[in-house]
Amino acid sequence: MNFKALVLGLAVTSVATAALAKPVAYQIDPTHTATVFSWDHFGFSTPSGNFSNIQGTINVDEKQPEKSSVNVTIPLNSLNTNVKALDEHLMAADWFDAAKYPTITFKSTKVETQDKKNFKITGDLTVKGVTKPVVLDAVLNKQGPHPMTKAATVGFNATTSFDRSAFGIAGFVPNVGDKITVNITTEASVAAKK
Repeated sequence: MNFKALVLGLAVTSVATAALAKPVAYQIDPTHTATVFSWDHFGFSTPSGNFSNIQGTINVDEKQPEKSSVNVTIPLNSLNTNVKALDEHLMAADWFDAAKYPTITFKSTKVETQDKKNFKITGDLTVKGVTKPVVLDAVLNKQGPHPMTKAATVGFNATTSFDRSAFGIAGFVPNVGDKITVNITTEASVAAKK
């Protein structure tokens, strides 16, 4: 093999390797994604609410998981506590102020691998115009072709907690708990090429 052919072969191999190593973008499926949050109510109960119609992307780098990332947008108008009056109250200016801040966002800044299925995902959570770091404890449920769509799919569960007062939502603290506990479940698939 001459030198020119060798260089060309190495270049092709390099490009192919880079292509294989490229992170895969999975689009979140809002119909199989939920964010359930709960809080303490005067010590008597632990009510919960749910956000739906969640949009976003999970970029998975299998070779270097620390280079993976998550970017999520949650529409406030999807909030459901199963109490209509409470939903309306939470949209008001002294709570979420949904008219001014219609979405909640999360953008990861660091991914740490605990093992093949468990990860710590640090990111910036923005609520009501305030951005604070939070950490998600994430578990990979499954990765592979979806049995119905055949699309490459990943599924995760994750949990986190934070003080709502840090985001300027402090009504009735401490009788109504400051700490918010969040449980997330999601499926995300690679979009079909057109």
